[in-house]
Amino acid sequence: MDRVKRIAAHFLPGSGVKAKVAVLGAAGGIGQPLALLLKGSNQIGELSLYDVANTAGVACDLSHISTAVKVKGYTGPGHLQDALRGCQLVVVPAGVPRKPGMTRDDLFNINAGIVATLCEAIAATCPDAWVCIISNPVNSTVPIAAEVFKRAGSYNPARLFGVTTLDVVRAEAFIAELLNVDPKDVSVPVVGGHAGATILPLLSQVRPPLQLEPAKAQALMARIQDAGTEVVNAKAGAGSATLSMAWAAARFTEACLRAMTGEGGIVECSYVASSLTSLPFFARYVNEAATASCSALHRDALGCLLAAADAQTFPLSLLKMSWSTAVISTWLLGLVI
Repeated sequence: MDRVKRIAAHFLPGSGVKAKVAVLGAAGGIGQPLALLLKGSNQIGELSLYDVANTAGVACDLSHISTAVKVKGYTGPGHLQDALRGCQLVVVPAGVPRKPGMTRDDLFNINAGIVATLCEAIAATCPDAWVCIISNPVNSTVPIAAEVFKRAGSYNPARLFGVTTLDVVRAEAFIAELLNVDPKDVSVPVVGGHAGATILPLLSQVRPPLQLEPAKAQALMARIQDAGTEVVNAKAGAGSATLSMAWAAARFTEACLRAMTGEGGIVECSYVASSLTSLPFFARYVNEAATASCSALHRDALGCLLAAADAQTFPLSLLKMSWSTAVISTWLLGLVI
């Protein structure tokens, strides 16, 4: 009986067995710093790194760091399923970065096919894994991932997340600067989507409370919404927001991994399938420990959105700009896979 219990423990949440996590796009500008941060995680047993080129060097470099996380590198489409085999969580930063003058529609034309191909492999190899999509434009790549999983018969909306944590991290940092407090003491919900006007920081819900004149509040919202462009311009063509994105993605990944162990009270904003509005996907608070499905949080998020004065400034109709792209991406799915 003891032997049976020991075997069963390997399959139970909270058993102490550490997760196998894949990073797809691990040799890129986000993938490398993300892999570095995850190498230090005490929730991960094995880190599986995949990219179309240069993965071996990244894996070798990280393997010299003195943490317990094992690192393996896989290069090229022929080794994609090997990289995914046995993974409980997959993080997808793969794709081209945003460059000066590029719109998210420009990114979509390239990254849609990349995400679709990777999700096909996930569906075939580790269909029960939690999948965290970073590849932009998230407002469109997450619906693409959902359609791929639906076609494969493996779609579980509670296990598909668009990583919008960077919007939250930026809001926390900017607000902490205004309040002259530690960012870890700031809480601000950022709902809607992950592009321009669809990013809705609910400033009236900030904790500790933030009191700003309307013009200053508008300027803060605009900065949060356009922060990605701020970084692209500051790097002058040399890249986009890679380091802050990696940090935010590591935070979200850690939250997912902690939830997998059965830890409660883990709440993050994420772009997920939702009936909160008439839109099929919406960035909102999700309870990771309840696998992104918690009716109480659902009601709180809706009440928060409707009660916030910010929602009057940025009505939900603005979000339709982004979801029109999502509809197009779904329509084109048969052409890109």
